[in-house]
Amino acid sequence: MARFEELEVWKRSARLSANLYKAMIDLKDFGFRDQITRAGLSIPSNIAEGYERNSDKELANFLNYAKGSAGELRTQVYIGMEIGYIKTEIGKGWIEECEEISKMLHGLIRTVRARIK
Repeated sequence: MARFEELEVWKRSARLSANLYKAMIDLKDFGFRDQITRAGLSIPSNIAEGYERNSDKELANFLNYAKGSAGELRTQVYIGMEIGYIKTEIGKGWIEECEEISKMLHGLIRTVRARIK
């Protein structure tokens, strides 16, 4: 099994999380800022935690949590664009990246679950 740091999905989600923090740093709506940055941080964090667990079943569960966080983040980006907190061009890029990350996680989950059976 690869180290999580070697996974492209972890690298991309960690980069996305860092970009969210940088973009939201001056936002005065602390509730929104904290929620969106937590959702973004949850994606690579759950990937890492799953890889550090001792079983494929636990790994699949944590990858699934990461995928759920990607959906949560997409929702928050849509809302952020609608209320003017996130520029449309930036938000669309984040949404595309979330969708790609979700697809990558879906494939990884299928691979891990196939090993469980």
